[in-house]
Amino acid sequence: MTGAATLALFPAGCIGEPGGDAEEIGADEAALLTSAPVRGVESGKCLDVKGRSTTPGAALQIYTCHGGENQAFTYTAAGELRVYGTTRCVEASGGGTTAGTKVVIGNCSGQPRQKWTMNTNGTIVSQPSGLCLDVEGRRTADSTPVNLWTCNGQTNQQWSWPDDGDTQPPTPPSGLSASNVTCSSATISWSASTDNTGVAFYDIYHDGQQMTSVSGSTLSTTITVLPGVSWGVYVNARDAAGNVSQASETLPLATPHCEVDTQPPTAPSNLTARASGTSVTLQWTASTDNAAVTAYDIYRDGAKVGAVAGTASNPPPTTFVDSGLAATRAYAYHVIARDAQGNASPASGSVSVTTGAACSSAVCDVVQVATDNDVPWGLVELPDGAVLYSRRDADDIIRLDPATGTKTTLGTVPNVAGTDGEGGLMGLAIAPTFNTDGWLYIMHTSPTDNRIVRIKVVGNRLDTSTEQVLVSGILRNKYHNGGRLRFGPDGKLYASTGDAQNAALSQDTSSLNGKVLRMEPDGRVPSDNPFGNLVWSYGHRNPQGLAFDSLGRLWEQEFGNSVMDETNLIQKGGNYGWPNCEGTTSQGGSGCGTAGYIAPKLTYRTSEGSCSGIAIVNDVFYAACQRGTRMVRAVISGSSLTSVQQLFVGTYGRLRTVEPRLGGGLWLTTTNTGDKDSTPNNSNEKIFRVILGG
Repeated sequence: MTGAATLALFPAGCIGEPGGDAEEIGADEAALLTSAPVRGVESGKCLDVKGRSTTPGAALQIYTCHGGENQAFTYTAAGELRVYGTTRCVEASGGGTTAGTKVVIGNCSGQPRQKWTMNTNGTIVSQPSGLCLDVEGRRTADSTPVNLWTCNGQTNQQWSWPDDGDTQPPTPPSGLSASNVTCSSATISWSASTDNTGVAFYDIYHDGQQMTSVSGSTLSTTITVLPGVSWGVYVNARDAAGNVSQASETLPLATPHCEVDTQPPTAPSNLTARASGTSVTLQWTASTDNAAVTAYDIYRDGAKVGAVAGTASNPPPTTFVDSGLAATRAYAYHVIARDAQGNASPASGSVSVTTGAACSSAVCDVVQVATDNDVPWGLVELPDGAVLYSRRDADDIIRLDPATGTKTTLGTVPNVAGTDGEGGLMGLAIAPTFNTDGWLYIMHTSPTDNRIVRIKVVGNRLDTSTEQVLVSGILRNKYHNGGRLRFGPDGKLYASTGDAQNAALSQDTSSLNGKVLRMEPDGRVPSDNPFGNLVWSYGHRNPQGLAFDSLGRLWEQEFGNSVMDETNLIQKGGNYGWPNCEGTTSQGGSGCGTAGYIAPKLTYRTSEGSCSGIAIVNDVFYAACQRGTRMVRAVISGSSLTSVQQLFVGTYGRLRTVEPRLGGGLWLTTTNTGDKDSTPNNSNEKIFRVILGG
């Protein structure tokens, strides 16, 4: 719902790492928010306690709005919908969880039947049942009962809260500290934020992933952690109107292992190697360990060339594909196993294999053409074959001659500011008219927002006097800034924007956050955009990759929170479901089954994904994945992605950007160090030219 200060999203069950549970906020911790009427969208009438009764069991109905206390409701951080001050709560009658259950008031008790989730699509959902608050029979007459019913997206299940006009976010939390750190939990504390109307919630994150939320009166909470991990923890403040602060400073958190382990795994056994053209597939029998094997390191001719990783509950794979090798050459391989505490096994037996005379693989060759001590983020090939790339934390643009490896600094982009996370100098694009107009399109974070600008390239320099700000006001935060740019075959510029760690914005089509945007090359709104603004699609969390296929269709790559990443085929005006749907997993409201939500074409476990850039060459899709340390390849068949392959698993580490090369092939960049801070020149990254095969 746009227009009426829709009910801000309050997560019913925020998700941490797999296996961790979100902390539940007790009723005694609840921070009471504004008391106001709740109005039915279809009827225009107010949610009302029948007969102004305060007796437990009194039914709810709709009635002409009159401002009485039986129409004044308060939503709390504990998920309660209170009426008559603090004494009565809305509940499912008898704790019922079936369609048709009456909705009544009762003495506030903190029981599950009194827990509700308010979603940005206007639905109010009973947490135990997942059913929606529904005006019976879609009637609009006074005294029509309000019951629970299967969520169906109809307007008799949509409700609005009056807009109080508050657009000022809280100040960032400060003074983060950790105590009681164990292998499974840690207590995080912070100093209070300030806000013009009061802080309603604090949201706790690690490395861009939301773990839990607590009430605005809470300044300390215990989080579930994993043994032996290193996280960057931070906190955002949120007010009742849904305004989200900038993030606190990052608190490094290193947790101990639960037990001291000095016993190494056994050696991998039965190693085999099979050549197919210039690729080699290795396979071996798993090692054993007193705790768990969590990784295998792969060595070629005595040098480590890759690794495959897992966890104690999800063992690493026992295969590895080594691609882009020389033709008709003999190679020797061995494999070493590691456990979570770094104990290494003896080496497996060695195996030798000779590659074929010609490439018959998906990838025929990988050539390193450059290194950089900052994060190469955006990359574009110019018509003359030179490459321009952005250095995210150093704020400058580099021109690379791939033939010689020579790099020239074109200049620093004005007004770029990092976020101590993943903001900074991000996506690049050029229009087909670059040879005549020289415009380089750039997306970057400024001290106040994310924005899209264009600057002319004159010779070997950026002429910053020509800078034009095309789009500003895209909210920024430590993470979730989006950042990709891509010109479409229609001549329009497309951009991906993150939700700025404010999930409610993703469903608001008047906001530029959590969207794919579409604009004219000069930033104007195209006349055929679906909402009369720059928004082309919505319901996105942190989309980054954008690419067009041979039919002119736009594909998009998106980071999930902790369950699924996703690849989407973008439709004009399409809603892709965040925050109620993550990949194909329901997270709130009526979840992924909500009418109108568009399902992804491919999903990835976050441990095998965190894919950022995508490219399409000859209708074959490629995604560069960070946490998954791989490149995904899939064939576009109709509107599906088929024949999915995992390439370079562990070979080059975290991959950030993949872009098409003129005449075929790919550019590929790494993002292995320094990619979660704003410190310039603290990385050790590589840029590759990838030669594709069949």
